[in-house]
Amino acid sequence: MKKILALVLALMLTVCAFAALAEGVMTHEDYVAAELETEVTVETYVQAKQGWWENNGVGNATIYTQAEDGAYFLYNLPMSQEDYEKLVPGAKIRVTGYKAEWAGEVEIIDATYEILEAEAFIPEALDVTALLGTDDLIAHQNELICVKGATVVAKKDANGNDAAFLYNWDGSGAAGNNNDLYFDVEVNGAVYSFTVESYLCGEGTEVYDAVTKLNIGDKIDVEGFLYWYNGAQPHVIAVKAAE
Repeated sequence: MKKILALVLALMLTVCAFAALAEGVMTHEDYVAAELETEVTVETYVQAKQGWWENNGVGNATIYTQAEDGAYFLYNLPMSQEDYEKLVPGAKIRVTGYKAEWAGEVEIIDATYEILEAEAFIPEALDVTALLGTDDLIAHQNELICVKGATVVAKKDANGNDAAFLYNWDGSGAAGNNNDLYFDVEVNGAVYSFTVESYLCGEGTEVYDAVTKLNIGDKIDVEGFLYWYNGAQPHVIAVKAAE
């Protein structure tokens, strides 16, 4: 009898989960299966924002979001500055736009949105250390992830010297310019490139300062969003000495 009750409860929870989706709203599985350049509608939760700016009088924001079943990257979402301020971490939104891809990064563009009333959702960072270099990693694109026990390895700066990090991908930047930061780490014998996206975590933030203090050979734990640029290139939001 207990087994039957457990099965009934599990079925009821599944039905409730699907019932919670408004008509036309996709699950993450539906979204992944959708063809590029087709219209998609998802309900998801704000995790971080790259900043608000105006383009020809129209406000825009790029937003990292994640729901219980997967993550979505919202690129140049038109919105007012007032609504931008409302989108705190955990805020739920419904988004309708078009599925697009750039250099392997799947995103939603040309979208509209509605801010929804709901309990906040903030996921735990998924440990993908063992998934680096595997075909399974991309299934977690745009999710909040962490990598543990990575070793900082040298990059070549603009003068050909070894460096623990670069201002800009080619070392062409400098302190004080709020450039993106790039650094490489070795995990299980392979090297991966990570980025501190300055629009997300610029100069003066804790993570930006931490990366500028890295040394070649440091063992670190890294947390960020699994952005994709011709392969995994996480946008880092936290760095600390490996536990």
